[in-house]
Amino acid sequence: MHPPLMAGVSVKVLLADRGYDVNQVIDTACAGGIKVVIPSKRSRKVVRTYDTELYKKRHLIKNVFRWLKQYRGIATRYAKRSDLFLAALYLRSIFLPFDDTP
Repeated sequence: MHPPLMAGVSVKVLLADRGYDVNQVIDTACAGGIKVVIPSKRSRKVVRTYDTELYKKRHLIKNVFRWLKQYRGIATRYAKRSDLFLAALYLRSIFLPFDDTP
């Protein structure tokens, strides 16, 4: 994430994986008053704390997108009109595999 990309964006929380655990990203987000939820890289000498419950929700959303992209029509966007694409998303979302285990 490059600082100019964050200019003019109004967000409260930055959710990202370990790949974004870079001082420049974290410092820029904190300077803008954004709460950072990024787990520390294993190579960090000082491990930062983060909201694990919020990070679990990010992971759940990521898995939903992964599951939806398994369908070829959604991944390659066969439906050129946005209403048909949205209908395909709704149809696939009906069959989302919900699991109660964390």
